[in-house]
Amino acid sequence: MNPISPRVLLVRGMLAGLLAGVAAFLVAYFLGESQVDAAIAIEEAGSHDHGGEAAPVSRALQATAGLGTGTLLYGIALGGIAALVYCYALGRIGRFGPRATALLVSGGLFVTVTLVPFFKYPANPPAVGDPETSAQRTTLYVLMLALGLLLAAAALILGRRLAPRLGNWNASVAASLAFVVAIGIAYALLPGINEVPEGFPAALVWQFRLASLAIQAAMWTTFGLAFGFLAERALAPAGAPKEAVQPAS
Repeated sequence: MNPISPRVLLVRGMLAGLLAGVAAFLVAYFLGESQVDAAIAIEEAGSHDHGGEAAPVSRALQATAGLGTGTLLYGIALGGIAALVYCYALGRIGRFGPRATALLVSGGLFVTVTLVPFFKYPANPPAVGDPETSAQRTTLYVLMLALGLLLAAAALILGRRLAPRLGNWNASVAASLAFVVAIGIAYALLPGINEVPEGFPAALVWQFRLASLAIQAAMWTTFGLAFGFLAERALAPAGAPKEAVQPAS
């Protein structure tokens, strides 16, 4: 493996994150914006204030430039964070090459950053949720996100400690089961939130949540593939075997 500094991988991670942001924008625009428009229409139809001031930013601008800017910045930020995680994971989670490690890191972050908080506190379209509980809902979501990351790190440590006695496969299964049980306990202890207004179309809520998952899946998949390609070109010398690598220093 070529000697390389984490800064080089960080730059490549941010570049891959930019590409992931583009993929997320395309999925959000073509799958998610129609659900947002439908929810806004329902909200406006039920509002008694039809003479309010116009929004400072038009809906068309929000759905294009605003959405694109947000997804690109989000992708770059997460790409940088994921690259730092990759620097630690490379060569420490098994004899995986740069591409396989990138996909494993991307998949693990998708589970902990997206799926774990989503199944407890899923995304909701506009007009769903009490504005007075916004701070509480945000706090609970961030808490579930933090718990997911901490429990995932604990599961990795547990798996590494069990590996000498149980073997890599059995240790991985045991650590994964421990992670699932711990997440289940957290789900049971944290309060649930159900603020969908009476009469709001359940199909629209479901479609919006599926679209939000599709956006995240597209982003993390694109990042894993793009970053794996970029990392391999930086780490693996031409003509050298790529199966086993050592941690980046």
